[in-house]
Amino acid sequence: MLKAIWMSDPHFAYEGDIMGHDPRVRLQTAIDHINQHHHDARLCVISGDMVNRGSEADYEALSKLLDQLVMPVLPMVGNHDDRIIFRSKMPVPDLCMENFIQFSVSTPEGGVLCLDTQKHGSDAGEFCAQRRAWLQRALKDAGSTPVYIFLHHPPMPLGLPMQDSENMENGEAFLDMLSEFECVKYLFIGHVHRAITGTVKGIPFSTMRSILYQAPAPQPDWNWETFKPAEEAPCLGVLTVVNEAVNLQFEQFCKFDHGVRPAI
Repeated sequence: MLKAIWMSDPHFAYEGDIMGHDPRVRLQTAIDHINQHHHDARLCVISGDMVNRGSEADYEALSKLLDQLVMPVLPMVGNHDDRIIFRSKMPVPDLCMENFIQFSVSTPEGGVLCLDTQKHGSDAGEFCAQRRAWLQRALKDAGSTPVYIFLHHPPMPLGLPMQDSENMENGEAFLDMLSEFECVKYLFIGHVHRAITGTVKGIPFSTMRSILYQAPAPQPDWNWETFKPAEEAPCLGVLTVVNEAVNLQFEQFCKFDHGVRPAI
């Protein structure tokens, strides 16, 4: 059996609020909840946008908080992250790619692959030839061993008009490649700050709410000029895998107003 915790998009900052939300309060509460109720988890994956501005001070403060978790952390890069600072401050596995924050971890239920979909200077994502070659080798090497893939940018439209404009470029080709490998069992996706589940090319997927703030539902219509976080509580994922059977529970760890600055 594999039990893992999945968090996404903490957008951490060592001081100040983000969209009226305190990232330190939110993340500390999540960590306390995990340590109290899920200390038996094998690992904790955080699927990108570890910090909001990519400064050394942010990563240093974040690293100290994450050290409180009683299980190993697998941190991933998102569009808000700085790869160079990230690599120097975050607990990146030794076998991580040299130029990207992309790596694999073996578990009793199969391989966990954490991908780097960042496109430098863009909120959208990409998956270049070098990263693609690494992934193809990893999937070929897996053979019949199940593989569970975490990535930041969605490679497909999700019915979210504003967020869909910032997905992975050439996502269709990425999915076509994955569909060639029967070992790929599930995709776990960050970035959109909403919880969505479905299938694409026959592969099940889920997205995760942010640890910090949530994007509003697509209706009523909104755009980036009118955007303001939804009044929805954050949650984390509690993932269990047994003989390729995946169970993902979306677990609320605090009330919506916890760590939220009152509107003036």
